Amino acid sequence: MTKLTLGSHPYLLGFDQLERLLERNAKSGNEGYPPFNIEQTSNNSYRITLAVAGFAENDLAITVEDRQLVIRGRQRDDTEGRVYLHRGIAARQFQRSFVLADGVEVGEAIMENGLLHVDLTRAQPETVVQTIRIRKG
Repeated sequence: MTKLTLGSHPYLLGFDQLERLLERNAKSGNEGYPPFNIEQTSNNSYRITLAVAGFAENDLAITVEDRQLVIRGRQRDDTEGRVYLHRGIAARQFQRSFVLADGVEVGEAIMENGLLHVDLTRAQPETVVQTIRIRKG
């Protein structure tokens, strides 16, 4: 039995990169921290919202690496001089990655009430009609 892939289908030329992106996304850890929402705010824009209560703006880093939006959080350890009788709020670090399609650009990031909002926009590609001349061989 042969494995059917996007790259092997005769009508899907050049989609092997999409298959690699799907495999990379499936291999990445699907841990649930921090929880997040993705909403469509218009036909060409999106917003990712992460629940980052306890993190300050300078504890967070947002980068775009190889068409991936990467959001990292690392809290400083400020337990010096404190004695906890119970510690249920962990100061842990995280990394969340989102694969971006071609033409999707990262806009601004806003921190509000313990939520980090990252706005994305998708540029509309221009419709291009190209005529290919046939020459005699």
